[in-house]
Amino acid sequence: MAAPPSDVYSRIEASFRKQTVMTTLGAELVLAEQGRVSIRLAYRDDLTQQNGYLHAGIVSTIADSACGYAALSALPQGHEVLTVEYKINLLSPAKGTAFRADACVIRSGKTLSVCRAEVFAEQDGNETAIAAMTATIFAVAERS
Repeated sequence: MAAPPSDVYSRIEASFRKQTVMTTLGAELVLAEQGRVSIRLAYRDDLTQQNGYLHAGIVSTIADSACGYAALSALPQGHEVLTVEYKINLLSPAKGTAFRADACVIRSGKTLSVCRAEVFAEQDGNETAIAAMTATIFAVAERS
């Protein structure tokens, strides 16, 4: 397999801009390097559940995207990724002013990669771990 591109951030950012769910949520790409990606999301009332916490589905969405992009960052040009499965543990209520999903590649293969993400709530200069995800990501040929 060919080496990943040298300008990982530009490649990941170009794909991230196309992912309309991230735009809809207001998420931003804050780090993209080979094997590691971070996505940040500011708190919004319209993304919460009935108790005012960020909804678990939103927490899962940013963690899943971070894992997918971490996997993509380790693949050569000409590939895209799809999530095959993930498991998420919700560790604490998602209460904060912002949330950050940090993902890394555990193992990158020709077709399957395994990634891990941790999601943190930011509040008053403190961070609280609120979720942990393990994901299996599938490499596919880039669509033209």
